[in-house]
Amino acid sequence: MTGEAVFLLYCAQAAMFFLLAGMVLALWRLIKGPSAADRVIAMDLLSLLVVGFLVALSLHTGESTYLDVAIAYACIAFLGTIALARFVQRSGSGRSRAASGRDADD
Repeated sequence: MTGEAVFLLYCAQAAMFFLLAGMVLALWRLIKGPSAADRVIAMDLLSLLVVGFLVALSLHTGESTYLDVAIAYACIAFLGTIALARFVQRSGSGRSRAASGRDADD
């Protein structure tokens, strides 16, 4: 192995370590909350960290299949985040209308 390959291997290992630490922190925020919007953002961050981990794993192993999985997962995670954000927005606006005494027909 050349010096560049060894350096790339160590950088990929360090990146995977830091991404795993970030995943643990994002998972903690996902569980703790305190609001639904915080949980949606934590889920989005967790999915981005998983994509980054898959890219670093692809560099570490030299297997390009992980890149395909990362692209597919990023697309699915984006659609899931949009759907959850719309759900949180609609459920939040329904509560505020009920609290103000306005019905849904206004």
